[in-house]
Amino acid sequence: MVVCSVAQFAPGDDKTANLTSIRGLVSEARAQGSELVVFPEYSMFTVPVMDERFVASAEPLDGAFVAELKALAAQHQIAVVCGLNEAADHGDRIHNTLLAVDASGEVVATYRKLHLYDAFGYTESSLVRPGEIEPPQTFTLGGLRFGLQTCYDLRFPEVSRRLVDAEADVVLMPAEWVPGPLKEDHWTTLLRARAIENTVYLAAADQCGKSGAGNSMIVDPMGVVLASVGEEEGLGTATLDPERIKRVRAKNPAIHLRRFGVVEATPPV
Repeated sequence: MVVCSVAQFAPGDDKTANLTSIRGLVSEARAQGSELVVFPEYSMFTVPVMDERFVASAEPLDGAFVAELKALAAQHQIAVVCGLNEAADHGDRIHNTLLAVDASGEVVATYRKLHLYDAFGYTESSLVRPGEIEPPQTFTLGGLRFGLQTCYDLRFPEVSRRLVDAEADVVLMPAEWVPGPLKEDHWTTLLRARAIENTVYLAAADQCGKSGAGNSMIVDPMGVVLASVGEEEGLGTATLDPERIKRVRAKNPAIHLRRFGVVEATPPV
């Protein structure tokens, strides 16, 4: 079993201040007994409208921000998953990257967002390079396997299914789910759907404030919301139990009974 927290906060354009918030939430999560804490997408740096400041803020994976995440994880003996702005080749765009660091401070998984948010009036691809399609990186903790995906990926059910095909028991979903008409309803509906159809746990950490809709939550394999955070900064914490997955899959063997797989699509023109 693993005690997991989703950490909701409102990162801004001050990376030092963002790290201060992350430090406080890591400490609070550990005090609650958490072994894993998940932070939102773009926790390193966010402004309400994407512009060149996202590129200017980016750091390599051996930069100061990641070094601080590693030190925090090792200091508090807790695994940390966090979204950051990763410097990319050529310098004109960045990668929207998730990093998983274990309780010893070692990087155990890296994921670069595949589906960029070119929807609802936004064009994330103008400043972000999509990640390469490669076998999912996963990591294990407490007898469970964890997989990573980001925000807009939620609208593509095959992303979660690929993680389950890679034997993930838990899908971790950092996000900056931009507020708007019906967006909160889409978020909560899709989170529960991804958990139910894959019979896995789903832990989603969203931004709050001006840039995020909040409503971070942890959902179990039957779609039950075990913990949730409203619109303000805070933590949602729950215990993830591999035996619960087994019991749910005995009742609903949808993964075993399916007749279709996931294949790579032709890129859009």
